[in-house]
Amino acid sequence: MVTNFWIGLKRPILTLAPLANVTDCAFRQMVAKYGKPSVLWTEFISADGLAHPRGREKLLIDLQFSSNERPIVAQFFGAQPENIRAAAALAVKLGFDGVDINMGCPDRAVERQGAGAALIKNPSLAQAIIRAAQEGSGGLPVSVKTRLGYQHNELDTWLPALLETEPAAVTIHARTRKQMSKVPADWGAIARAVAIRDQLGSKTLILGNGDLDDPRSARTKVATSGADGAMLGRAIFGRPWLFNDQFVPTPNERLRIAREHTALFQQMLGQVKNFEQMRKHFRLYITGWNGASELRRQLLETRTAEAALHLLDTYPQPII
Repeated sequence: MVTNFWIGLKRPILTLAPLANVTDCAFRQMVAKYGKPSVLWTEFISADGLAHPRGREKLLIDLQFSSNERPIVAQFFGAQPENIRAAAALAVKLGFDGVDINMGCPDRAVERQGAGAALIKNPSLAQAIIRAAQEGSGGLPVSVKTRLGYQHNELDTWLPALLETEPAAVTIHARTRKQMSKVPADWGAIARAVAIRDQLGSKTLILGNGDLDDPRSARTKVATSGADGAMLGRAIFGRPWLFNDQFVPTPNERLRIAREHTALFQQMLGQVKNFEQMRKHFRLYITGWNGASELRRQLLETRTAEAALHLLDTYPQPII
């Protein structure tokens, strides 16, 4: 029996953002082990790409997940309702717990398709896409990740249009498309989103996103805004333990975790993904002791997992 997993989650709900070339299946395994949040997301995946045989084969790697990641949501982007419907049906077949539609990505290539943040300018298509996802999801909860607006804050019109389709949850990045990440996140707008939801009598959960460094800051923002939860993003780089308040890794533990992650990346994704995306993590894994900067420099110059593993295996353990 399909159930809405969102209903049973402990509040505040703390989730990990879908980050391109970061939250792949290998890194999510690390997160699940060292500091699992309330919900995990896949990287965002093109529904149009999945609709084509060649694209589908390449993208299926991004839909790998393991049972210890549950609940896990598959996130898709696209502007063709029929392809979104098919992608949602695929998520059901693969055993995901939910489906999310990206309506906030500012990448120009995504927007040229009419997808991502471009959907803010086309509420009727956005509604059609959500309904198509709901039709294909077989009862799995469908959620949306979006922004305050496109050029300016449009919550008073944009959010009611989304809520009309009764999504299970809406995660709002507290900036507009125009603002990108160049200004502080407006958590007052998240409070306004909660008020709009309540005024409409909607049961949709509201999660805020933006300028959250750790679970403590997230809980504070949730409490002051009245939101149901928060989504953390860039703070996860090189910190798979982010959601574990009790774990403060020593330099030796940082080295061990960096090695474990590197080996797992090679095992799970080495044949299909560019190893350079590990660099985002090395920058923060390798810090906190004398001599760390030199090892970090060397790791950032590596081109293969084998080279990185050799450096990590032969590095003298820092004195704690």
